[in-house]
Amino acid sequence: MFKILIFLLLVITSFLPFSAIEAVEVTDLYQASVTINSQNDTDRAIALKEALAAVMVKVGGNKSVLDNKIIKKSLINYQLYLNQYRYQLNTIHAIKPTDENQTKQLFLLASFNEDKINQLFQQANLAIWGSLRPQVLLWLVNEDGLIRTIMSNSTDSNLPTIVNNFSVQRGLPIIMPLMDLTDANQIKLSDIWGRFGQPIIKASNRYFAEAIVVMRISNSSLLPFEQEDKINIEANDCGLLCTQAELKKQSYTLDWSILGWSLKDKQQRLSQQYQGSERQKLLQQGLADITELIYQRYALSTTSHNDFIIEVANIDSLATYVDVFDFLTNLSAVKSVTLLNAEGASRRFNLQLLGTSDAFVASLTLNKQLKQFIDPLARFNTTTLNNETDEIAVPIFYWGN
Repeated sequence: MFKILIFLLLVITSFLPFSAIEAVEVTDLYQASVTINSQNDTDRAIALKEALAAVMVKVGGNKSVLDNKIIKKSLINYQLYLNQYRYQLNTIHAIKPTDENQTKQLFLLASFNEDKINQLFQQANLAIWGSLRPQVLLWLVNEDGLIRTIMSNSTDSNLPTIVNNFSVQRGLPIIMPLMDLTDANQIKLSDIWGRFGQPIIKASNRYFAEAIVVMRISNSSLLPFEQEDKINIEANDCGLLCTQAELKKQSYTLDWSILGWSLKDKQQRLSQQYQGSERQKLLQQGLADITELIYQRYALSTTSHNDFIIEVANIDSLATYVDVFDFLTNLSAVKSVTLLNAEGASRRFNLQLLGTSDAFVASLTLNKQLKQFIDPLARFNTTTLNNETDEIAVPIFYWGN
């Protein structure tokens, strides 16, 4: 009887709409897990440096932060930023999740001091990517010869594992479609391969992602004609001398596209084609470049401190005021908050920003608690700053769902 109830529950929940949020708060930005050969002092020192470097990349958004002199020096003095570490023994699957060949790998998990690392980025004049980050939906199609497959976490392939590992390592929330009955009814493989925006956006609605990425990997139809002909000729000429290992050295091509920065934006940005002999490296490179694009929009510069005045129009109680003030204070884009004026249910705040006001407004789109009110027919609220005669427009926001 209990098994029947569990089965019925699974059936019912499979028909419920998939619930997600457009942004995810990454809670492990200052933690990293790296492989280690042993627990001796030398290996531990090497692993801790690697872990700190991984944290720097997550916080900074791209690997170029490791080229900074101040960051390089911090890696040598990793002990100054270390909170704690521990070891963990994990099972490693060589190729696919179903492979029988499994090995054990020792990992070192380390956590570092958030305040000290943020101070390092300020000293180095490097941008900090906040903990609230856009969720990315990845439609990944792998073409192997004449067979095309839409990847999901349940697909018998190592590609989803690479995506998930990259998501953790770079601190970018990436999800893949479930490819369940709902997805099968809403979209065709040919729609994804052809990068047709309308059906892709429709099928993506249930995932509530901030960005939709379509990525294609191929060892056949996407290859340049000259290269494809060369591979076929070499394969035919070698006859019985051809081995499976030699045939696997053929080239792969990868490309990707982003369908805007929200589900309402139907514009599509296409990438150049990547070519190489290893699918895994091409996939990691493509994901790294996509991360860089997203980082450029949401990262916050530590070098500029800008005053930005906003008005929240529906603060009708002291409790609401406290919630709004705490919310603004805790935003990674905001250095300080000052109440300027209170009139009726409206409160006007001066925010000292880390970065530009555009970056601040972009980061707010990832959070539904504070929404900007835009009425093109209404008169803008204005104010003067530092007793100047020129008036500046004050954007109006509303608190709550």
